[in-house]
Amino acid sequence: MPRGHKSKLRAREKRRQNRVETQGLNSAEAATGEEEEATCSSSSVLGDTPSSFTDAGPPGISLSDPGTSSTAASVSCERLAGKAKGHDFKSKCSSRASTSTGSSSEVFLIQKASRLVEYLLYQHIMKEPVKKEDMLKLVQKSCRKNFPEILRKASEHMDLLYGLQLKEVEANRNSYTLVDSQGDSSDGSLSRGWRFPIRGILMPLLGVIFLNGNRASENLIWESLKIMGIYDGKSHFVFGEPRKLITQDLVQEKYLVYQQVPQSDPPCYEFLWGPRAHAETSKMKILEFLAKLNDNDATAFPTHYEEALKDEEERAQARAQAETRAGCSSKASGHPTAKSSQYPYPE
Repeated sequence: MPRGHKSKLRAREKRRQNRVETQGLNSAEAATGEEEEATCSSSSVLGDTPSSFTDAGPPGISLSDPGTSSTAASVSCERLAGKAKGHDFKSKCSSRASTSTGSSSEVFLIQKASRLVEYLLYQHIMKEPVKKEDMLKLVQKSCRKNFPEILRKASEHMDLLYGLQLKEVEANRNSYTLVDSQGDSSDGSLSRGWRFPIRGILMPLLGVIFLNGNRASENLIWESLKIMGIYDGKSHFVFGEPRKLITQDLVQEKYLVYQQVPQSDPPCYEFLWGPRAHAETSKMKILEFLAKLNDNDATAFPTHYEEALKDEEERAQARAQAETRAGCSSKASGHPTAKSSQYPYPE
């Protein structure tokens, strides 16, 4: 066969292969587009699915790490159940997770809500305005019809975990602002531990400790923090240097106890609730917090719910006894007794 004819045949075969590859690529893109559109047709909850956030924020602050910040900070019940000593609630949470997060549509919406949360956190830290057009860009065109639901879930997460409420600016309904939902603390009545950003790590930590028999090994704590995108030795764009925060700062403020496990060789360490945590919150409040993060209620944790109820009863008895003693002391001295507390109980 002449050389020129062979060259024409090879060129023709190459063009045919290119056409086949192009058609396959177009078909795949079309299928992906249809799937993405389908995923936006159902509602979801903000859970612990890792996400990336690279569309906002100047260079220098990385928000693109998998699992960054707050999506995972919701500390899903099925993850904690797998690490907790008591597994009585695992079946409930797991079965619920299989129906609520098993589909690609819900996972897709979780990722969209996650990106909004990260954007809101970043804008708040940088003291930059929150713009609706920026949030719509993150959601993308195919999911804009679900934007109100995604924004609602992201807003609930910001309020519950970080104590920040998203409010629309009345003068311009296309922009928002984040305000502290924990009230005015100018009189010092609200502890630092319950404010942004410490609240966002302290509440989940107390939850992990409670769910694991009221003490959690250091390894378990770091494994749990990984769900939040927080790693030992790696600075976090919200919480800073995590080891110093949880082993020094929160310990010094008496929210956590960090101690060596007795008779451990080589030495191992564990975390417990500190006296200030016991005074300012309760097991029931932490359990309700965890349940709300998973769109559930505290009874989904039966064993821990019973323990929290017992704790509430003991607290009520202690308050009654304290009031009785205070009343007797007041009568003996002839002076009224003013209610006071070293650590005010958070509302």
